[in-house]
Amino acid sequence: MSNPYDVLGVAPSATAPEIQKAYRTLAKKLHPDLNPGNAAAEEQFKEVAAAYDLLGDAEKRERFDKGEIDETGAERPQRPYYRDYADAGSDHPYADGGGFADFMDGDDDLAELLRRSRQARANRRGADRHYTLPIDFSESIAGADKRLTLPDGGTLDVRIPPGLVDGQTLRLRGKGAPGSGAGEPGDALIEIEVRPDPRFVRDGDDIHVEMPISLTEAILGGRIRVPTPTGAVTMTVPKGSNTGTRLRLRGKGAPRRGGGQGDEFVTLKVVLPRTPDPDLEAFVSGWEAGKSHDPREERP
Repeated sequence: MSNPYDVLGVAPSATAPEIQKAYRTLAKKLHPDLNPGNAAAEEQFKEVAAAYDLLGDAEKRERFDKGEIDETGAERPQRPYYRDYADAGSDHPYADGGGFADFMDGDDDLAELLRRSRQARANRRGADRHYTLPIDFSESIAGADKRLTLPDGGTLDVRIPPGLVDGQTLRLRGKGAPGSGAGEPGDALIEIEVRPDPRFVRDGDDIHVEMPISLTEAILGGRIRVPTPTGAVTMTVPKGSNTGTRLRLRGKGAPRRGGGQGDEFVTLKVVLPRTPDPDLEAFVSGWEAGKSHDPREERP
């Protein structure tokens, strides 16, 4: 530590009231509670407090002036200060502001700020707690009531509103860590993890699904069952449908923020039987119109 007189900005001939005044001025400027997150100010405050600990005590100051002890207090270890004891027991001088007793009773701005700081620490709001909750794709669209098991064995009931997306966070107020004293509890912040469903692809408020159909259904049309996030529905395949034909199921998508629902788009894919069919082969072999049709010429 530097010379304590230099730290406090006073001359070696300064009176006790002048030393105390210098200390109070610097404390108002550098106190950790008045400079949250400022590590440099916190370190300066520790130096100022250490300097005042030495010079504010008449006996220590006299011994220092005589060269009997150095700026650290000679053989005894340097005394730590306020922030070191922020979470320690009440027997430490700076745990509750008692270390400032020499001017805590003063009717000035610093005394009031220190009183408020001490009260805020005694009634601190509880910390927020963060959790992750996996849900099914269908639950993210339609909504659901879920129960989250906590690491300590407790549970939280969570209502999933319709239309959530992967990574969205829900806030349950008052379900976090308890506060100290009269402080309110923190919140539970629950990040939603949507498990993918291989059948569906979400694009904004719309949903896309690919549906295989048989050659017969493609040529003659038919009725097929199509999955949606809220359950399967029946839709009509028009005659002459082809791979890539896209059909719309209105209102079967995700909820829109302004109201209403997105749509589900069904893309058809013609799939032939896995096992060759001699009758089909014979038909195609004798189908003259099919031989003359070149779909590649129709491409743009």
